[in-house]
Amino acid sequence: MNNDNNLIPAIPTIPDLADTALTARLQSALDNKTKPLGALGRLEALALRIGLILGTELPRLEAPQMLVCAGDHGLAARGVSAYPGDVTWQMVENFLAGGAAVSVLARQHGLALTVVDCGVRRDFQPRPGLVSRRIAPGTADASVGPAMTAEQCAQAIANGREVVRALPGNALLLGEMGIGNSSSAALLLSRLGGLRIDDCTGIGTGLDGAGLARKREVLRQVLSLHANATAPLDALAAFGGFEVATLVGAVLQAAEERRVIVVDGFIASSAVLVAQALQPCVGQRCVAAHCSAEPGHVLLLEQLGLEPLLNLDMRLGEGSGGALAWPLLESACRILREMASFEAAGVSRKDA
Repeated sequence: MNNDNNLIPAIPTIPDLADTALTARLQSALDNKTKPLGALGRLEALALRIGLILGTELPRLEAPQMLVCAGDHGLAARGVSAYPGDVTWQMVENFLAGGAAVSVLARQHGLALTVVDCGVRRDFQPRPGLVSRRIAPGTADASVGPAMTAEQCAQAIANGREVVRALPGNALLLGEMGIGNSSSAALLLSRLGGLRIDDCTGIGTGLDGAGLARKREVLRQVLSLHANATAPLDALAAFGGFEVATLVGAVLQAAEERRVIVVDGFIASSAVLVAQALQPCVGQRCVAAHCSAEPGHVLLLEQLGLEPLLNLDMRLGEGSGGALAWPLLESACRILREMASFEAAGVSRKDA
């Protein structure tokens, strides 16, 4: 990446959320609910985490926003996906028509759905729910050069921050769409996590054995070509994904605003990995919705220090896992706000 300071996007400082006093109050509130100590298991840890993110003992999730960022990938021409590139724009239309899985789940759970065209090879008619932040009609082929220029990468990050600033609420759920983007995620995980690319690479949209072998070989070539792209923004520009870079900006903005960030699958998590490499306290604001069936996702979650709420062998993306996990976040908040204490309910303690 060009080192011209004018090309480096403004990265907000994300402070440490550590608050010993608030943590103690939240833990005391949970321990004094009418239940055996720790009986709600990981739901209690989730409640404490959300309370710390929002800075209150009575957390309430308001106007949750599902943000689905879409973009095409030049690398897809190398046969790294089981689906043709046209599926990206076709699925954007499906999102907007309300027929995709994330559309159905967002309706079910009252999540406002916003789709961002970050760089799809198709012109879309303006309509409610669609935001145009197109950088170019797809990234360049990362197997012959950087997927993005430094300018494009910076602009995509700025776009993500701008989109989130315009959204209401205190919770952001991450979603994405882009044929070829599991390759970008694998490349980012391999480079930033120092892991073997074969361990980071899965079947994506459904490659067979020969297709997976071809994908791994292509990704090894891409890593070798961009051996010097080791810094977070350099790696992001090299391996691409306008939608991934836009999500990086969205995560940074949401973290700065202390929104609860609900992380979906492998690709969305790769954006958080980049954001956390830039600002290490980003992960404190995140909740991992689920663990994808993509083999790299469990490795990526380990890098982020996040434990997923669900494990349903899903590998759809779109934000579908985040939408499915959403009721658990709402339940965790309600436990803190509405569940009675032993004193209030007149219930005897175990040691009484």
